[in-house]
Amino acid sequence: MSTHHTTEVAPYEGEYVWAEIVDDDAPDPQQEKPATSRGPTATRVARCAAAALRAIAGGTLPGIRHAWAATAHWTTLTYMSDEEIRRRMVKRHLDTYLEQREDVAADINRLGKKTQKLARDAVDFGLTAEDGNRLKDLSTQLKLRRTAGAALAQLPFNLAGAQPTREQIRRYRSVRAFGRFIGVLLPAGATALGALLAAPTAGLVAVPVLAGAAWWLGRHPLALTQRALPADLVGPQELERPSMPTAGLADEVLQEKLKPFPIRDVTSREDAQEALWRALVAQGCDIEEITDVVREPWGWTARVIFSSGSPEELAETDTYRRLITLLKLRRDGLLVETDPDHGDTCTVRMILTDPFTPELVGTVPYRAPLSMSITDLADYGVAMDATPLTFTLAGLMLLMVADSGGGKSGVMLAMAEVATACYDAATINLDPAGTGIGDLEQALILSACMDDDAICAVLEFLLAWCSARARQRARYGWGNKWRVSREHPAICVFGDEWPQLSERAKKLLVRLLLLGRKEAIWVYAGSQFGTKDYLGEAIGPKLSAKLLGACRRVDITELLGPGAVAEGYRADLLQAATHTQVNDAGQIYGVGLPGMPNKPMRYQVREITPEYAARVATERHKAGLVDVTHTLTEAGLLDEWHALQELCAAAGTGSSASAPGPVPSILQLLRDIFTAEDDPAYLTMGQIHCHLRTADPDRWGAWDERDEHSRLRELGKALSRALRDAGVELFSERLRELDGQPRGYRLSGVQDAVDAAS
Repeated sequence: MSTHHTTEVAPYEGEYVWAEIVDDDAPDPQQEKPATSRGPTATRVARCAAAALRAIAGGTLPGIRHAWAATAHWTTLTYMSDEEIRRRMVKRHLDTYLEQREDVAADINRLGKKTQKLARDAVDFGLTAEDGNRLKDLSTQLKLRRTAGAALAQLPFNLAGAQPTREQIRRYRSVRAFGRFIGVLLPAGATALGALLAAPTAGLVAVPVLAGAAWWLGRHPLALTQRALPADLVGPQELERPSMPTAGLADEVLQEKLKPFPIRDVTSREDAQEALWRALVAQGCDIEEITDVVREPWGWTARVIFSSGSPEELAETDTYRRLITLLKLRRDGLLVETDPDHGDTCTVRMILTDPFTPELVGTVPYRAPLSMSITDLADYGVAMDATPLTFTLAGLMLLMVADSGGGKSGVMLAMAEVATACYDAATINLDPAGTGIGDLEQALILSACMDDDAICAVLEFLLAWCSARARQRARYGWGNKWRVSREHPAICVFGDEWPQLSERAKKLLVRLLLLGRKEAIWVYAGSQFGTKDYLGEAIGPKLSAKLLGACRRVDITELLGPGAVAEGYRADLLQAATHTQVNDAGQIYGVGLPGMPNKPMRYQVREITPEYAARVATERHKAGLVDVTHTLTEAGLLDEWHALQELCAAAGTGSSASAPGPVPSILQLLRDIFTAEDDPAYLTMGQIHCHLRTADPDRWGAWDERDEHSRLRELGKALSRALRDAGVELFSERLRELDGQPRGYRLSGVQDAVDAAS
């Protein structure tokens, strides 16, 4: 056995080497030894693999290093120079500066279009209260936007203030680098790792691709330098680095150039143009051009063209007042006349002194008796531009509206002075509250003043005359209008104080205004008010001619339309005369005057003094008045005419057949209530009850404990019963002008009842 062992273990070292591989209890003598058969091949493979890895590493590691450097170059914004970052930071301020102005311009354009559309709709279809409020709100918003736009336009870009410091530039780099790392690199790395773990096979495919890309990048390294300035950062002057901090000085210079100055101190056309331009820009107006600057005896005239917006902006109260202050004009001395042919253009008149000097207005031209025709042009005064105010009275149905002291009666007297000088026109005078054109009494064919019965009789006669003339016109084949001649004269009816007429007289007068024009019975009426509640009917806008003296703005819009004030008809700026001051008495705006342009020009009518009127009336009476006997005989109204003359003569001398009687106490109490409230057009039952309770608490306070509806119902029944018992025909009515249409009484009805009772 020992011999066997000695034979088997002779190669000791080899047996030791394979001790861990070969089972000692069951050795396999036929197993081959790997060291002798695979050693050389493995060595060669290992050597080749090592060489390949060294080659791959030598080709890809530089590329990986370049990729890492490029990523860091992009992430940390190293490719941007400090100058580029500075320009980008300045450009951000510049973009904000420009966007603010673009936004304001867009708002102005949008609001301007909406305002113009609403204004056009108002002209075409009328203006409701809601539309009026909306138009006012839009105009206010537009004004605010334009003021903001003008303020922004005057502020230059603060170049010095927009320059960043070195610390701000470094912070810009750091913040952007952090953002790119968090927002780009980190998500990209996480996504790649997740994809590799989810699909290892895809990673085996991606490794050669990435290795190839790294190998190529190692052979073609990127030039990691700072790039040139981008095109969008080159060009704008605001992005250039300022050589010295001059922004503050430039701003001061610009503001000094835009500072308004008074036009009253200038003498040259260029300075006047500059003064007006600065004042308009300061109020937010977008002006394209100012031309035709002319020096006038009373101030300056200029033509203004708007780039956006409209000339109507100048009529806004706040803008109007500020322009007068900036230009240092006369009180209400800014007149704006819009151009009917160019919506963006207007004529601006800047008044420094009284435009109507005695030398400019001149004296009243003398007109001999029976020296002219009613169809001739007559000179009544002068316009602000020194052109004469000439028009014919023929064919006019005219309404003159002016406050007390506005010169209404004077203008009426001036027209009547012309009518009484004509050989083919006879003049009639009507006035329920005064003497009208009584200074020309001797030149009139009929006068009815301060007597309602006489006035109504005259109006009824004139309506009958209209019907008779219509039949004559058809019989003579004269066409659609009366042929005025000496034998068939025109009848000129001058009626003053229209609101003081009774309701019956108002209805007759309105009917005459509608029927008289074709029959050459023409009416020239005067009133302190132009609205329906005073005239009785909405007849004012239908009349062919309107004259406006000092009056309310609502009178202007009622007679000329909602856009009249913006067009330049500013009769609301005229100041009526007082007991000691003439002010603007006799100054008017005219529309529909034959021979005169329809534009918002202010005129001054020459004053006819009572002494002058009485003198020429005496001359004309001696020369003989126009004879209406022939035309009345043809009309079959001669007897009625004589009876009417007797009635008016009796009324004028106070020889009325019946003396006035006492007014019932309940009716007089109602009239006193209206007087205490300054004579409004109407009073509700609630308002009347307050006064009745004060006058007699025991009688009229019996229903105070009831609810309002019951209280007013009982009051109405008691008041109606008291009026009926007193023999007064006066009834309450629904006041449809008020919300809820409460019942009440109208001043006109109460006054008619008082007149009837007295």
